[in-house]
Amino acid sequence: MARIMIGGAGGAPSNNFIKSLRTSGDGDYLIGICSVPTDLFLADTDEKYIVPYAVEPHFFDRLEAVIKKSRPDFLHSQHDFEVRRISRDREKIQKLGVKLFLPSAQTVEDCVDKSRSYSIWRQAGLPVPETVVVSDENVLKQAFEAFGGKVWLRATEGGGGRGALPTDSYDFASLWIDRFRGWGQFTAAKCMTSQTVTWLSIWYEGELVVAQQRKRRRWSFADRTLSGVTGITGVGETSSDPSVDDMALAAIRSVDSRPHGIFSVDMTYDEKGRPNPTEINIGRFFTTHYFFAKAGVNFAKIYKDLALYGKWPDLPKKINPLPDGLLWIRGMDVEPVLTTVEELKRLESESQFN
Repeated sequence: MARIMIGGAGGAPSNNFIKSLRTSGDGDYLIGICSVPTDLFLADTDEKYIVPYAVEPHFFDRLEAVIKKSRPDFLHSQHDFEVRRISRDREKIQKLGVKLFLPSAQTVEDCVDKSRSYSIWRQAGLPVPETVVVSDENVLKQAFEAFGGKVWLRATEGGGGRGALPTDSYDFASLWIDRFRGWGQFTAAKCMTSQTVTWLSIWYEGELVVAQQRKRRRWSFADRTLSGVTGITGVGETSSDPSVDDMALAAIRSVDSRPHGIFSVDMTYDEKGRPNPTEINIGRFFTTHYFFAKAGVNFAKIYKDLALYGKWPDLPKKINPLPDGLLWIRGMDVEPVLTTVEELKRLESESQFN
């Protein structure tokens, strides 16, 4: 039994990690830390502690005190900014006797900043949506001219569709960036199709351990945002498109020649049907990875076993070990449901009236 500390406990991304560990049946002792006190009431952990936000200067001091009190063997977080802060403080954390399973410090920095990963992929010759960092109004005007009169805006850092906005109005775009005080911290990109896919993978010292594709059928609450993107997957589906596998591998190896830890590649299809990498969620799983645990491949357990014991999983294949067509359906205040495309089609067929 290991003592595992989980950052962001109580939030959906970390709660799915916690559920995956509980599902494994290993009986690990879980220690939750979070910057939002009320979220901790939602965390199924054995201990709970409040810490500052990762961007605050005294984050490490408080984390150190909690580590000394709770004595975890291993630390994992499910939030970009917290992953980056832990990465920056990795040597001090490891000196406290806590294990980490993170990509290199440079890789974390390059992937948390979407403009940096975009530049790496473009230089490597990968298909990526044309993108510029919007440093001022002139750059924004040039983006509208270059990208056909419509752009996709988003913040260079942060998940959950932070700051995302597709618009064909320069005035609206300018006001939007003003609203976030985002000049120099937003990108403008050419708009792609609405078809998206994610490739979740674990690596160990340069070798791929396991990877699984998941298509997104729809976003939850998409009608309540201007962008139609919420970062909350409503329905996910297992898939195995070879072009997605190839593109994800190329995207990862472009940013790191010796990948180690978690690399979750988000891709959007262009008009030619090619998946374009848009970001790598680095050092963390995407929110709904509990989907894979329930379907039979527990990424959180694999990750923990590698980090603590160097134990590799016994899988029929490394890439897309789950069958195509499994669905993970989510809603608010209800447990997710694991079903299949066939079951959905049957329900839709039975609901037809002649």
